[in-house]
Amino acid sequence: MEPTPEQSPHHAYPDHWEADVVLRDGGTARIRPITTDDAERLVSFYEQVSDESKYYRFFAPYPRLSDRDVHRFTHHDYVDRVGLAVTIGGEFIGTVRYDRINDQGRPASAPADEAEVAFLVQDAHQGRGVASALLEHIAAVARERGIRRFAAEVLPANNKMIKVFRDGGYTQRRSFEDGSVHLTLDLEPTEKSLAVQRGREQRAEARSVQRLLAPGSVAVIGTGRTPGGVGRTVLRNLLASGYTGRTYAVNRAFDEGAATLDGVPAHRSLGEIDERVDLAVIAVPAHRVPEAVADCGEHGVQGLVVLSAGYAERGAEGRELQPELVRQARSYGMRIIGPNAFGIINTAESVRLNASLAPESPARGRIGLFTQSGAIGIALLSGLHRRGAGLSSFISAGNRADVSGNDFLQYSFEDPDTDVALLYLESLGNPRKFNRLARRTAAVKPVVVVKGARHSGSTPPGHAVPVSRIPDATVSALMRQAGVIRVDTVTEMVDAGLLLAGQPLPAGPRVAILGNSESLGLLTYDACLAEGLRPRPPIDLTTAASPQDFRDALAEALADGTCDAVIVTAIPWVGENGEAETGDGQVLATALHKAVAGGAAKPVAVVHVEIGGLAEALAAASSTAAPRPRTVTPAADRTQVATTLPISPARSTAPATPAAPAAPAAPAAPAAPEAGPTPEAPTTPPVGPGPGSAADPKAGPAPEAATGPGRIPAYPAAERAVRALAEAVKYAQWRRQAAVPGKIPEFLDDTIDEPGAAALIEAQLATAPDPRGRPLTHDEARELLGRYGIAVRPTLPAPDPEAAVAAATRLGYPVALKTTAPHLRHRADLGGVRLDIADEEALRRAYGELTDLLGKPAELLPVVQAMAPRGVDTVVRASIDAAAGAVLSFGLAGAPSELLGDTAHRLVPATDRDAAELIRSIRAAPVLFGWRGSAPVDTAALEELLLRLSRLVDDHPEVVSVALEPVVVAPHGLTVLGASVRLAPPPARSDLGPRRLPNY
Repeated sequence: MEPTPEQSPHHAYPDHWEADVVLRDGGTARIRPITTDDAERLVSFYEQVSDESKYYRFFAPYPRLSDRDVHRFTHHDYVDRVGLAVTIGGEFIGTVRYDRINDQGRPASAPADEAEVAFLVQDAHQGRGVASALLEHIAAVARERGIRRFAAEVLPANNKMIKVFRDGGYTQRRSFEDGSVHLTLDLEPTEKSLAVQRGREQRAEARSVQRLLAPGSVAVIGTGRTPGGVGRTVLRNLLASGYTGRTYAVNRAFDEGAATLDGVPAHRSLGEIDERVDLAVIAVPAHRVPEAVADCGEHGVQGLVVLSAGYAERGAEGRELQPELVRQARSYGMRIIGPNAFGIINTAESVRLNASLAPESPARGRIGLFTQSGAIGIALLSGLHRRGAGLSSFISAGNRADVSGNDFLQYSFEDPDTDVALLYLESLGNPRKFNRLARRTAAVKPVVVVKGARHSGSTPPGHAVPVSRIPDATVSALMRQAGVIRVDTVTEMVDAGLLLAGQPLPAGPRVAILGNSESLGLLTYDACLAEGLRPRPPIDLTTAASPQDFRDALAEALADGTCDAVIVTAIPWVGENGEAETGDGQVLATALHKAVAGGAAKPVAVVHVEIGGLAEALAAASSTAAPRPRTVTPAADRTQVATTLPISPARSTAPATPAAPAAPAAPAAPAAPEAGPTPEAPTTPPVGPGPGSAADPKAGPAPEAATGPGRIPAYPAAERAVRALAEAVKYAQWRRQAAVPGKIPEFLDDTIDEPGAAALIEAQLATAPDPRGRPLTHDEARELLGRYGIAVRPTLPAPDPEAAVAAATRLGYPVALKTTAPHLRHRADLGGVRLDIADEEALRRAYGELTDLLGKPAELLPVVQAMAPRGVDTVVRASIDAAAGAVLSFGLAGAPSELLGDTAHRLVPATDRDAAELIRSIRAAPVLFGWRGSAPVDTAALEELLLRLSRLVDDHPEVVSVALEPVVVAPHGLTVLGASVRLAPPPARSDLGPRRLPNY
């Protein structure tokens, strides 16, 4: 809303304070500053507030607002006096106001840093989290205006308001004065206030998705009068799925007095329906959608699924329509799936909702599926159905103008019916939030992601996303850091999802292979090695093996404490007449199920070739199976923990055979990044059960146990089964590590001068003529990095041979002579670096060669630097990406690493574990650990350097990029030979402000 001339001209209307928020019950509302145009809205709002609430606000009976009150409450300068309102349908449902005060409690201006705050919420909307949302936003506004504390007077009987202040997480003080409670809140965010804010965000957003997936009634708007068409198809699918709620067909073209359509009530508008509709599926042309949305909003619909196309995917005109659609829906408190959506499905027995274009409802299962593409959604539904897998929920978000993958993660995190979340994403609207939510969700259940449109410039039409400069390889690394299982294709996503949903997590990378084909076993063995697993030699049962032989061999492998998973390979077996029998796969499936039911809790996968009915028979037990425990106990420890960790209800509770004593690991070599955990000597505790399991004291009653063995995933190729198992191994390792978070060493605090660095940064930015910031000189960068204990070896300019000799004499021989011209920097391959210069004669000769080869000194900008101890040249970088946040990167120096993209990445702030993993996760990591007989380098010093740089960019977001190149890591210590630093005003951090819905 625009300010009027009556408002103070030097304080413009702060439109950046406007925000859409999700309330506690899942509905949405808008928060915005109050303006002078709101007088009538304020009076109307106040009239709907009860006398009791008015008394609590004004400490006396106050039946109506005077003209002076209305003027005072609608005229603000947006600095010392600010008022915010929460609106639904354009009408106020709650307000908050602060007035800056001095030490005596009188009106004041800056530099006074305290303000008096007061709330008022309409009684009909109390309990929805309105005041809590207002507190977050008014606190952010106050901090922006230099206010550090809120003071509030609350009557002792006003328990709801006292609870709002108490539960906000801010540091507070309270006292009882003159019959009221005096509260003082420090507005600086704390870990507790941030945790409270994110907890409320999670519950509210999860509830908003739950309202969409479990409505009590559904209206299909745009249902055709004749068979066919989008609306009629959705109605047919709703009825075919056995939806348990009430269904209505709506079309303004229906004849007056039309009673039913396909057996459900038919109406010309929602106004004709006698009760409130929870969910509306809109299937009308785009130009009629606004009318349908208004009808829904005016009649209390809670959420929309917009199947209509013609929005941002259709060009400039559609791009203008899409945000307007979102604004219109949110103004009524509704959330949207779509537009251009394929629909939603919920297979819960109490709901049985198929409000989609999918012709057949999937079976009930434990997999949640989210896609941003209708076509991919169809393929995934078909693939999962064909392989016997069931779903708990499905959302196809289309252009994802509102509900996104982040919302689906919020829902999946606490959904007891979902064990695995699968997401096909073509864009990330809020990458920082996605990473945070994915990490939290992955800590309790697997998250498998396929990212389409991976290359820059290929964002799909209709998906407005923040600009990001980081390559897809970095995005993948950051997802891995968050525990996300990132795969390349939807086929791989289904393969991994089947294994994770139906099998326990592996305790390590040791794999037993058994089957009736030696060749297929060898293919599986090779695939395991390629994926970093540790396979045992395949057990060949021969082609004469019977189903009973398979059962006996599988039972023996499951009981063997030296393996963590089993892959069964099968081809048609030879019958008594000597001929191959494709036979009924049910026979072999039954044998394998019986072995699994009586064995230890280890994942089992089957690779089969042309055995009819086997995959279907192996999957037959999945539709009613209870969730399997996510136990990742190493085999060697399984006996000791058998009494404390749950065993799959489909497996025997007999302890596994103890493993042989572990062989000591080689001390120098790093673990390969894909190799999984070291199973013989686990250093972290086993992963416990996730939410909803019997061992979770907060989960409520445990689900009813399955009466038969769980589903065993089957694959038509060895490579696919092994790749899925390898992803499960890496995920299980991440879960073990996530159970004991890494730390930032305390010793850093004693060697870091944070205030000194802040002063340097402030001074440098003050002299920057460009508001985009400036690069630091070599000496400035050295000084700043030195404040964080990062020593950069000095260089001295050498504009001529005499200056070079003087510099070498000062530094001491041997020295290096290097060019620093941008086109030659760090390009030893072009001859711009001369090393190990031992004396003046050699230096003069090298100087001449350099200038003769590459150009004049004024062009080359040569410098002299003392030689560093020999070691491995590496590169350490940190940069701020507007979308993803601060990223720490590491790799070896040189063209080969750049050419192959062999660089590892982690989000900042990095922990000691992140730093250790960072240097071990590049493919060339063995070079650091004594490859081919070389001396191992000082990786501890390298990890400390990474932690110091991470701390610098985390403490000072104005440091937008740092490159340390090269960093020579020797057997003892390291040397930073070059450093470049760029400062700029820090980018906005939307993830640290008050919760708000994104505007795509």
